[in-house]
Amino acid sequence: MNVFTQSPAFGWILIFIFFSCHPSVEEIRSDEIGSSKRIRTIVTTDGEIDDVDSFIRMLLYANEFRIEGLIYSSSMWHYKGDGKGTPFTSEMDMTKNMYGEQTELRWPGTGWMSPLLDAYEEVFPKLSQHAEGFPTADELRSVVKVGNIDFEGEMEKDTEGSDFIKAKLLDDEMEPIYLQVWGGTNTIARALKSIEDEYKATDQWEQVYQKVIDKAIIYAILDQDATYRNYIEPNWPDVKIYYNSNQFWCFAYPWKQAVPQPQQYLFEGDFMGNEIINNHGPLLKQYYSYGDGQKQEGDDEHIHGDPTQLADAQWGTFEIYDFISEGDSPAFFHLIDVGLNNLENPQWGGWGGRLVQSEERPNRWEDGENVRDFNPFTQELDPTYPQIRWVEAIQQDFAARADWCVMELEEANHPPVVKAIGPQRLTVKAGESINLKVEASDPDKDELEIKFWVYQEVGTYTEDVKITVNQNSAMVQLPESGTGELHVIAQVRDQAEHPMTRYVRFVVEIGS
Repeated sequence: MNVFTQSPAFGWILIFIFFSCHPSVEEIRSDEIGSSKRIRTIVTTDGEIDDVDSFIRMLLYANEFRIEGLIYSSSMWHYKGDGKGTPFTSEMDMTKNMYGEQTELRWPGTGWMSPLLDAYEEVFPKLSQHAEGFPTADELRSVVKVGNIDFEGEMEKDTEGSDFIKAKLLDDEMEPIYLQVWGGTNTIARALKSIEDEYKATDQWEQVYQKVIDKAIIYAILDQDATYRNYIEPNWPDVKIYYNSNQFWCFAYPWKQAVPQPQQYLFEGDFMGNEIINNHGPLLKQYYSYGDGQKQEGDDEHIHGDPTQLADAQWGTFEIYDFISEGDSPAFFHLIDVGLNNLENPQWGGWGGRLVQSEERPNRWEDGENVRDFNPFTQELDPTYPQIRWVEAIQQDFAARADWCVMELEEANHPPVVKAIGPQRLTVKAGESINLKVEASDPDKDELEIKFWVYQEVGTYTEDVKITVNQNSAMVQLPESGTGELHVIAQVRDQAEHPMTRYVRFVVEIGS
C-alpha cells in the first residue's frame, strides 16, 4: 500500500503496475466499438497543408466516429475565385493586410482527398484487422462534396456541400452531429441560410429551428471567415459552438513555442519519420513534413518540404521529417472516446482540449485566458496546457495506429480496456472516505500502469485529500471541511513500444 497527499499545484498522483487477466482481442474490439455509439460528424476543410495532415490522421481514427460528410470549403487563406477574374479583398484584418485584392488565393483544388482515399483503400484491410468499424474508401468517397469555395466567406448560393449539410441537419436521426470547421464556416452558414429561407415564413419554422439546434454542434478552430459572427450567431443564436482559439497551437505551426522541450521529441523528425511517416504504407507516406520534398499543388506558400528552407523558417529551425502542423486535429480529437466523458462536457477536458461555457453566450464554449491549467514544466498557469497535457498520449497513440497500417494483429499494439467498478459519479460528505476502483485489461497481454490523478482545474473542490492505493483501487480520504466537485482520473497505459492510454473519470460531489 502507498499513501499520497494531494499537492495544491499538481494534484495527487498514484501509480500501480500490475498484470491482469486478458480477454481476446476480438472480445476487446466488440466491447469497445459499436456503430450505434459512434458520434456523427461532418468535416469542412479549405485544404491547407495542415488540413491534409489532420485528414490523414483522422482516417486512422475513422472507426471511432461516423464520418457523414467531407466538404471542400474556402477560408481567409484559401479560395478558388469565380473564374471571371473578379477581385476580392478579405474581410479579416490579417489577410486583408497580407494579400490585399486577389482574384484567387492559394487554392489547392477539389481533388486532394482522392489520392488519400485511394491510399486509405490500400491500408483498409490491415486497419480492419485491428479494430471494427472502419468505413470503406467507397463509403468515404460517397460523402465527399464541394461546398462554397469561390471566395472567403461566400455564402450567397446553395452548393452540393451546403445542400448535403442541410439534408443531414433536417434528417430524422436526432443524434448530435458535430460540424468540424477546419477552414471557414461559410458552407455551414449557407446550409443554415437555406433552411431559414425555406422554413422561416412557414408554420414549421419553430419545429425546424428546434430540430437544428438540438442536433448541430460546431467545433471551430479560430474564425477563418466572418460568416459565424455575421450570420450564424445573429440568426441561429441557439446553435452550440465549441471554439478553440488558443489550445490548438501545440498541434499547429508554432508547436516549438508551445510544446515543452521534454516532449518535443514526439514532433521531431526522428519520431515522426521513423515511427509514423516512413515504412507505414502509402497513406502516411503522403503526410506533409519538413524537408520531405513534397509540394502541394496550388499553394505557392507551401515551401516546408523544400530541404533548403529548413534553417530559420518562420517558426524556427527544423530538421527533415519534423512535424509541420495539424491545427485542426483537436476538432476530431474531441470525438475520440478514450474514457474522459468530455463529449457532452467540453468543460471537463479531454484530448480535444478544455472549453468553458461563456457567461454572456450560454451556447458557446471557448478557451482563452480564462481556461488555464497549471503547466508543471513552466510552473505557471498556461492557456495551452489543457491541450498540451495530452500530447504524449495522443502522439504515441498515433504511432501505434500507424503500425496498424502495415502490421498483423499480433504484431501491433492495441489500447487497454478500462472501466469503473461501481458508479463514476458519487455524492459524499466532507470527512468521508471514498473507494474508487477500476477494472483494466490489455488485449496484447502487456503490463499495465495505472495512475490516479486529480484534474484540479476542472473541479471546484480545493482542499487537500489523502489517498491510499491498493492494487487497482484508490481510497480517498476527505478532510472534515470543504465542499465542491472533485474530478479524479484513473489513467491506464500499456507498457509497449508505443504505449496507448485510456481513462476513467470519477466525479465526486462533496457536500457539508
